[in-house]
Amino acid sequence: MTNIEGRASAGNGSGGLGLTSVEVQTSKEKFGDNRLTERTSEGFWTKFRTNLGDPMIKILCAALVVNMALVVASYLGWTPDKMAWYEPAGIAVAILLATFVSTLSEYRNENAFRKLQEEASKIRCKVYRDGEIRELPIDDIVAGDAVLLQSGDKIPADGILIEGGIKVDQSVLNGESKEAAKTAAPHGYQDEETAVNFLNPHKVWRGAVVVSGNAVLRVTVVGDKSVYGEIAKELQAEDERDTPLKVKLSALANGVSKFGYIGGVVIAVALLFQRIVIANHFNAGEIAAYALNWTHLLSDLIQAFMLAVIIIVMAVPEGLPLMIAIVSALNMGKMLKDNVLVRKIAGIETAGSLNFLFSDKTGTITKGKLEAVSFADGAGNDYKRFQDAPDGLKKRLSLSLFHNTDAVLSGEGSHAARQKAIGGNSTERALLTFAAEDGFSPRGKSVVTLEKIPFNSQNKFSAATIEGEALGGPLTLIKGAPEKILDRCDYYIDSDGNKVKFSALAALNQKIDGLAVRSIRVIALAVCEGKIVSPNGSIDDMLNASRGWTLVGIIGIRDEVRPESITAIAEVRRAGVQVVMITGDRKETAVAIAKEAGLVNNESDIVLTSDELAALSDEEVKANITSIKVVARAAPSDKSRLVRIAQELNYVVGMTGDGVNDSPALKKADVGFAMGSGTEVAKEASEIVILDDNFNSIDKAILYGRTIFNSIRKFIVFQLTINVSAVLINFVAPLFGQENPLSIIQILWVNLVMDTLAALAFGGEPALKRFMNEPPKRRDEAIVSPSMWRSILTGGLWTFALSLVFLFAGFVKDRFPALSGNDALHTGYFAFFVFTAVFNAFNARTEKLNLFDNIGGNKGFLRVLSIIVLVQTALVYAGGQVFHCFGLSLSQWLIVLLFAISIIPVDLVRKAIASTRRI
Repeated sequence: MTNIEGRASAGNGSGGLGLTSVEVQTSKEKFGDNRLTERTSEGFWTKFRTNLGDPMIKILCAALVVNMALVVASYLGWTPDKMAWYEPAGIAVAILLATFVSTLSEYRNENAFRKLQEEASKIRCKVYRDGEIRELPIDDIVAGDAVLLQSGDKIPADGILIEGGIKVDQSVLNGESKEAAKTAAPHGYQDEETAVNFLNPHKVWRGAVVVSGNAVLRVTVVGDKSVYGEIAKELQAEDERDTPLKVKLSALANGVSKFGYIGGVVIAVALLFQRIVIANHFNAGEIAAYALNWTHLLSDLIQAFMLAVIIIVMAVPEGLPLMIAIVSALNMGKMLKDNVLVRKIAGIETAGSLNFLFSDKTGTITKGKLEAVSFADGAGNDYKRFQDAPDGLKKRLSLSLFHNTDAVLSGEGSHAARQKAIGGNSTERALLTFAAEDGFSPRGKSVVTLEKIPFNSQNKFSAATIEGEALGGPLTLIKGAPEKILDRCDYYIDSDGNKVKFSALAALNQKIDGLAVRSIRVIALAVCEGKIVSPNGSIDDMLNASRGWTLVGIIGIRDEVRPESITAIAEVRRAGVQVVMITGDRKETAVAIAKEAGLVNNESDIVLTSDELAALSDEEVKANITSIKVVARAAPSDKSRLVRIAQELNYVVGMTGDGVNDSPALKKADVGFAMGSGTEVAKEASEIVILDDNFNSIDKAILYGRTIFNSIRKFIVFQLTINVSAVLINFVAPLFGQENPLSIIQILWVNLVMDTLAALAFGGEPALKRFMNEPPKRRDEAIVSPSMWRSILTGGLWTFALSLVFLFAGFVKDRFPALSGNDALHTGYFAFFVFTAVFNAFNARTEKLNLFDNIGGNKGFLRVLSIIVLVQTALVYAGGQVFHCFGLSLSQWLIVLLFAISIIPVDLVRKAIASTRRI
C-alpha cells in the first residue's frame, strides 16, 4: 500500500490485527488522533454585541446620547440651567451592566449544556490493541488501528477493510441512499487513488453507517484529514428550528410585548401631561412660558421618550426564550446523573406531554443482563452449564456458539473465563458468555467463516457457513427462534456427538412452553451439512431449504424484570402515559413478563403477535389502541405503524429502540428514546439517549420534561406579575402628580431582577414526583393556564393597589418626609416594589400553601433572592442621586416590609379558594 500525503499507510502492527501501545504513540505523534476540530461557538463578546444590538437598546442609547449632549451643553453655559450628569451616566452603566449579566448567564449556561452533551455523546469503538479487543472513545483511534465494525456502527475513521464484508449507508457523505457493499481488500492491495472514490469496494469513510455484516477496518486517515473532517462544518451545523415550547413562549412574549408598547406610549403621554399641564397648574400662561424654555421642553420630551422605551424594555419579556437555555443547562447535569442524555432540547420538552410510550423489553423493562440458564438436547436432556454437556455434544455446541455470532470476547487470547463478551446483540453476548464461563474457547485458524446472515427481527434467525479441516466440508450453523428451526430438523446430536433421528418435537415444544411461562425465552441451535447461505447473503436458500437439518439443542435465556421498572411503569401509567411493550419474544413469554412488570392486569388488556396486528386494519387498531399492552414477535414495521396510528389520533408518542431497524420509528415518534448500549444509528435518530437502558430512566426523563415545563410556568407568573403592576403604576401615578414613581434606572434594576436573575432562581427547581400525577399537556394547550392568569392578576393588582396607597396616602407620606432634598418616599417605594417581587417569588414557585415546600431542592433560589435583597439594601443606602435612594430609618423599613410581605397572605387566600374549588 502506497502512502498518500497526509495519510498513513495501514501497517499490521506487531500485535496481530492491532497496534501495540508503543505503535499507537508513534502513530499519534506522526498523524495525530481522531479528534475533529470543534465547531466554533458564538463567543461571549460576540453575543454581548448582539444583545446590545437589540433595536430597543439602540433606541435607548440614541436617546441617551441626546440627553448627554444636553448635559454637556448645560455645563458649557449654553442653557439657562445646569442639568444633572449622573442620571444619564447611571442609565448607560445600568444598560451595560444588565446586558453584561444576562449575556454572561446565557453564554455560560449554553456552553455548559453543549459541553456536557458532547462529552456524554462520545462514540465508543471496538479496537484491537496489544493483542486484545477494547472499547475506546472515537477520539482515541489512530492511523493503523484495527477496528471491528458491526451492524449499526458508525464508521469512526477512513480506511480499508482487511477482514469480512459489510453493507454501508454513505448518504451522509455522498447523498446516495443506496447501500454500498464493501469487502476485504485482497492481500497485497495497493491503494493508489488520490481522489475520494465512494465506489471503491474495499474502502470506507468516517460518518458512513454499517447497515449489515461484520468487518475489520484498518484505519488510514484520522481526524480533520478524513473526508468527514473536511466537510464537518456543514455536517455539524444543526437545524436550529424553534422547539414547540419556544414557539409558545415567543407567542406569549409577542402578546405581552403589545401590552408593553401600548403601555410605554401611554405612560410617556401621561408623563408629558404631568410635566406640561399639571405641574403648571393648568394655567395657560405658565404652560406657554414652559414651552418657551426649549431646553426644559426638549429634556422632558427626551425623558418621556426614554421612560417609554424603558417601560417597553421591562414589559417585553425577552427572558422567556432565554429561560429555556438556562433551565435546560441547569437540569442537564441532574439528568446525566440519572442516565438521561438530551440530544435535542425539543425531546425533553415534549417528553413531559407523552400519551403513548412504545417500549422495548430487553434491557429496558428487564435488566438486560441476559443469562443462559439451561441447555437441552434433542432428546430433552437438560444441562445447566456448558461444561455439563457431554464432550461429543459440546463440540457441535461450541461451534454454534463461537462461530455463528457477531459477539467477541474482549482480550481473546487471554483466559476466556475472565473475558467480557462485547459486540453483537445482547442475546449473542449471553450465549458467548455461557460457552466461555469454563474457559473454553475453540476459535482458531482451523475454522474459517465463509458466509454469514446476521440476525434481524424480521427473519428471527442468523446463519454462518464455516469450513475447517476437522469438519469434513462446509457446515452451516443456524441460530434463532424455535418455530423457525425445529420444524426443519430431522435429526439431533446425541451425547456422543452422533446424528440421531429426531422424534421428540412435541416434548421439546412442551418444554419450551414451560420455560415461557417462567419468563425464559428459548433459542434453538441447528446445523446443516453443506453451504445453504448464498454468496450475496440472501435468505432465499435458507427459507426454501428442504428438511434435513440437525438440531444441536435449545438454550433457555433469562432476563429478569427490573424491580425498579415495576414501580416506574406504575408511575408512568398514573401520569396518563400508556405503555406498550414491544418484543421479539413468543407470546407466552411476553405475557409472563408483562404481567410481572404490571403491564397486563385486566381481561380487557390486549396482547397481539405481529401476525395478529398485521391482520387488523388501521381503523381496527385505532378502535383498540388504548387497550393494546403487548406486541409479541414484533417486526420493525410494527413500531412505525403503531407510532403513525397513535399520532393520527393526536396523541403525543414516545418510542424506544436500539437497533438499525428501530431508526425509522425513532425518527417518526414525537420523542425517540435510544438505548445507551444501542447502535449509533439509533442514537442519531433519537432526541434522548437512555444511558443505562433502564425504563426507570425513561420515567425520569418524563419527570424532567414536566419539571422544566413547570419551572418555566413559575417564571412566567413571577415576571408577568411585575409587568402588570409596573406598567399600571407608571401610567396612573403621573396623572395624580407623581411623575416618576420609579426612575428609569430603578426600572432597569427591576428588569434585571425579573429577567436574568429570576430565570436563574426558577431554573433549578427540583423534579418532584407529584408532577407525575398531572395529566399530560395537550399539543394545543396554552402555556399560561387560567389559574396562572388568576395568580398574575391577583399579585399584579394587589401590588398596584398598595403602590397607590404608598405613594398617595397621607399616613404613609407623613412617615417618609423629604429632608434636605432627600426623597425618602421614593426611596421607600423603590424598596417596597423590589421586596414585593422577592416575596412574590415564594408565591410563584409553588401552588402549595406551604411556601417552603421542597425549597431545599433549589438552593439556587435562595441564593439568588439573597443577592437581590443584599444589593437592594445596599442601593437604598448607597444609591444616591443615581438611583434616587437616600437611606431609610428602622420605622420606615418596617412599613416597607409590612407592605411588601402582605402579598403572601393575599396569594395564600387565592390558593386556598382555588384548592376549595378543586375539591
